[in-house]
Amino acid sequence: MKKTKNSGVMILLGIMFMICSLSACDKPKEGSPHQEAAQPAEVSVLTLQPERVAVTTELSGRVSAYLMAEVRPQVSGIVQRMMFNEGSEVREGSVLYQIDPALFQAAYNSANAALIRAEALLLPARAKSERYRQLAGSNAISRQDFDDAEASGKKAEADVISARADLDRAHINLAYTSVKAPISGRIGKSAVTTGALLTAFQPVALAVIQKLDPVYVDVTQSSTSLLRLKQSMEKGLIKKDADNQARVKLILEDGTPYSREGVLKFSDVTVDTGTGSVILRSVFPNPHLTLLPGMFVRALVEEGINETAILVPQRCVTRNAKGIPTAMVVSPAGMVEIRELEIDRALENRWLISQGLAAGDKVIVEGLQKARPGSIVKTIPFEAEK
Repeated sequence: MKKTKNSGVMILLGIMFMICSLSACDKPKEGSPHQEAAQPAEVSVLTLQPERVAVTTELSGRVSAYLMAEVRPQVSGIVQRMMFNEGSEVREGSVLYQIDPALFQAAYNSANAALIRAEALLLPARAKSERYRQLAGSNAISRQDFDDAEASGKKAEADVISARADLDRAHINLAYTSVKAPISGRIGKSAVTTGALLTAFQPVALAVIQKLDPVYVDVTQSSTSLLRLKQSMEKGLIKKDADNQARVKLILEDGTPYSREGVLKFSDVTVDTGTGSVILRSVFPNPHLTLLPGMFVRALVEEGINETAILVPQRCVTRNAKGIPTAMVVSPAGMVEIRELEIDRALENRWLISQGLAAGDKVIVEGLQKARPGSIVKTIPFEAEK
């Protein structure tokens, strides 16, 4: 009997011990992982502020000469001398080639003699016409004789005019035997040498002269981009600079920036139906002849000034499954939200945002992996790397 009573006590004690153990397990210990999970994640945020930035676009293009002239002969003949060094600078009006002038000098002399003869015949013809006029007034001669004398005088005058024109033509052709530079600039390779036979207005140019300081840079821009730019200007989102000139910077073929700045001269008025683009032409100083015609360059064209630009670091922006750019924003209540964005363009390592973000928004820059949409986070200011 006593043994049975002791056994019951032991069982009761065991049950009480188990209940206490279970109760202890249900109580969370201080500093346990459950309490740590309840703490909000810490993220770095950038509070957006409007900025004044120059809106630029990068376009590819090529260099072309400011002026270019092909040198061709205007009379036929044999080249006596070539009077320039290939690749040198020449002045407008300087003689480049000398064509044998002998035949043209003879033609000039003949035309001059013909003019002297015509002028000599004009004097008696005028005198005869004047005498016959007086005689006809007194009916001393017939009307027919007077008309013949009058006609002879006018013919003599016409002969003088014709002879003078022939002399001018001969003088011009004689001058054309000296082939001169039509513009100032750098002359290239000569297509002929001394002794070559030239033909007037031949299709093959003797040489090409190009003015290389300044130079043109022609780039192409899509008509869609041009329309977007005009719409932004109409809405006041983009304004022209104070001097109303769009500045242009160049990146050379080797990736180095060109040291001098150019200005946009004009935009073509016709859209290319094949490419859907227009040509933009800018002018660059080129004192050291770094830029040569045909050289490929990349132009950074300053389209205008955006007074209230919203810029975010590129690492803030990701894309969803549909390929739409998004960014995580912390609301005033500390809750994480996802915003879909419209990106205008890249400016160095930042995106220019056209829609989706506004001044005062807090964009998560660091801690994106810890932030979940709808979760509460603790924010600290983002410090950009210097």
